[in-house]
Amino acid sequence: MKSGVLSLVLLLAILSCQRNNADYEKEASNPEFLHRSMVRLTDVIIYDVFSPPVSSRIYAYSTIAAYEALIPGFPECQSLAGQLNDLDALPKPEAGQTYCFPLASLHAFLTVGKALTFSEDSISVFQEELYAEFEAMGIPEAVYERSMQFGEVVAKHILAWSGKDNYKQTRTFPKFSLNEAPERWQPTPPGYKEAIEPHWNKIRSFTLDSAAQFAPPPPTPFSTDTTSAFYKEAKDVYEALNAADKEERIAIAKFWDDNPFISHHVGHVMFATKKASPGGHWTGIGAIASRKGNADFMKTAETYLYITLGMADAFISCWDEKFRSNLVRPETYINKYIDEDWTPLLQTPPFPEYTSGHSVISNAIAVVMTHLYGGDFQYTDTTEEIIGLPARSFKSFSQACDEACISRFYGGIHYMPAIVNGATQGKNVGGHILKRVKTRK
Repeated sequence: MKSGVLSLVLLLAILSCQRNNADYEKEASNPEFLHRSMVRLTDVIIYDVFSPPVSSRIYAYSTIAAYEALIPGFPECQSLAGQLNDLDALPKPEAGQTYCFPLASLHAFLTVGKALTFSEDSISVFQEELYAEFEAMGIPEAVYERSMQFGEVVAKHILAWSGKDNYKQTRTFPKFSLNEAPERWQPTPPGYKEAIEPHWNKIRSFTLDSAAQFAPPPPTPFSTDTTSAFYKEAKDVYEALNAADKEERIAIAKFWDDNPFISHHVGHVMFATKKASPGGHWTGIGAIASRKGNADFMKTAETYLYITLGMADAFISCWDEKFRSNLVRPETYINKYIDEDWTPLLQTPPFPEYTSGHSVISNAIAVVMTHLYGGDFQYTDTTEEIIGLPARSFKSFSQACDEACISRFYGGIHYMPAIVNGATQGKNVGGHILKRVKTRK
């Protein structure tokens, strides 16, 4: 009997020591926890088939929550309250109490991500597994509970803020009305889907003064005259793969395709292929860069923060122009005026042509990533290996961005002005974010 009591006492002593591990902070500060959480969120976004603009909103609010729950542990960093549009002061941790802020950050990130997606069970399962790892670190029980509670209140604050960005209201706005004029966008094969998010310019931006703040010049005037500039731009798209480096152009186009929902039609059967949107591709690049740059937990959180702010405001800016100019896609124009049997290498996405979303988003993100890691940061992009595409290496984020832009021309879905002017538009957005948002004091 005495030996049994002694064993129980020893067991309780061991468990007590495990929940009072003095080194838990170092283990909890491993940025891989944040990388894994981002991968899970991306997987859910892919599974739920959110459009690229909507995906950017989910990413941005989730990473803002992660950052805000983390900064109390980093005195050199400052809140985004007052820097982002309509974001009020956030809750603060209780003075004099000990917290595990990486745990609070992850809980805030996943709580917001779960609230803004459909596949809640997938994130819940991941949370259980992740939190079990933190419990096994030996975090004192009071510190663990206090950290989770802080992450929760930060998440609720961010979700309340997100609820006022006009997203819910736009769900009830009328569908996009088609214009039969030859210069206007028409649904394209094979799915002939309706236009995605025609009212996205009415979503509250994160840093922009207005959706039209960096509006590009108008597209080339439409014409069917074979001597016109517009006809030449269409002909250039038509002939884009008639080049000595055709195979390389094809490889580039496919690597940067990032179409989250590709329709396939075989006879009377239709099915789809799901994969990451441009936002998912660039968050993957963010993980690669932060690992290579030996970024700590905070620098990793900043990396995701700037990437997602860049993509979110870039989508608002780009979509504002797309539905203002409402320009016909190359596939429609070429089939009608050049070659009725031509099909683009990539599937044309369901929204107007001008400007190129890839060009705006990629340039905005390249600007902020260059700010974080430098202009000559070399890396190998392995994000597309999961779908069977070989990795590609780049000497800088700018070089990768340029390739992402031109991929849309090679893929047959954009005229060149959408790429050139979209690049300028994206650089303007990225530069504006760097002026507006300061994470360090």
